[in-house]
Amino acid sequence: MLYRTAGQFKTSYRADHALFPVRQDAWLLAFILLLAFVVFPMTANEFVFRALLTPVLIYALAALGLNILTGYAGQLSLGTGAFMGVGAYACYKLVTIFPDLNLIVAIMLSGFFSAAIGVAFGLPSLRIKGFYLAIATLAAQFFLVWLFEKWAWLYNYNSSGSIQVPTISVFGHPVAGPNATAIVQYYVVLVIVAVITWLAINITRGRIGRMWKAVRDMDIAAELVGINLMKAKLSAFAVSSYIVGVAGALFVFLWRGAAEPVAFDIPLSFRVLFIAIIGGLGSVLGNYLGAILIVALPVIISTLPASVGLPLSSAMVEHLNTMIIGALIILFLIVEPHGLARFWAIIREKLIMWPFPH
Repeated sequence: MLYRTAGQFKTSYRADHALFPVRQDAWLLAFILLLAFVVFPMTANEFVFRALLTPVLIYALAALGLNILTGYAGQLSLGTGAFMGVGAYACYKLVTIFPDLNLIVAIMLSGFFSAAIGVAFGLPSLRIKGFYLAIATLAAQFFLVWLFEKWAWLYNYNSSGSIQVPTISVFGHPVAGPNATAIVQYYVVLVIVAVITWLAINITRGRIGRMWKAVRDMDIAAELVGINLMKAKLSAFAVSSYIVGVAGALFVFLWRGAAEPVAFDIPLSFRVLFIAIIGGLGSVLGNYLGAILIVALPVIISTLPASVGLPLSSAMVEHLNTMIIGALIILFLIVEPHGLARFWAIIREKLIMWPFPH
């Protein structure tokens, strides 16, 4: 009933392939944007911003970058955390070398450094694929984290070996550093994530996206019909690494405030991969659904038992979180390999067909 499509006629090919073929989808997106831009900032407190809203957006953006490479182009990668580190360290060097540079510009520029590194480590994809390519990206993960530790120039020879975000103002308002407020950082992250998501949707729905999907489904057939495999695979690595690099810069500058090389180690790569798998590979919506589940789960585990008189230690919360995430991944791989995005697609189809059973 909510998704009744009576009277919504398609009279052209363009209308049939519009971004919102059903008018209610546009209304739902408008409602979500209203919540994100108006309702949440008016009702959320400092804890909600720093523990839920901001990390959900950053992890969703990182998963979007991985999803473009793995879900749309079919190239396996286990080095997402390291590429996030490239973006974070590149942004740190930009703001220290050019102190007058606008932070938002520095964040967007940092993605290009990550894209260049991603293309360099994506070159093996021209010869190998599958698990062999995953091992190559895993080698990039270990090498880049080692570089973050050993190359002191990256963290300005800081004795602690970490990058510390100074107070950075944009148009007179502190955006990063200890003096920045959570709501300002949330708005900056929200705008950047919204713009990049909009661009990613247009890319995946266009000619480049169709080229990636053809390579993912059968690369030999794609090459036979005239698709340049080198261009397709390397462009996927470039776009994916750019988005991941921007997510890494947001991760440090607008959420954590500081980071050591270990912050970008293999657990971060696996966490982003879990978000993509649970949300649904080859889906933009799935990145947000998976990020909401993965980020909110530890908060629920730590607060829900305490509210009913069963407080849990931090170690127990971490163990429960790991076990539940592992069980969810197995469950989704068995029940619905396409993740939460597919569940929403099924619900949407039933709403459109209601009250008919098929």
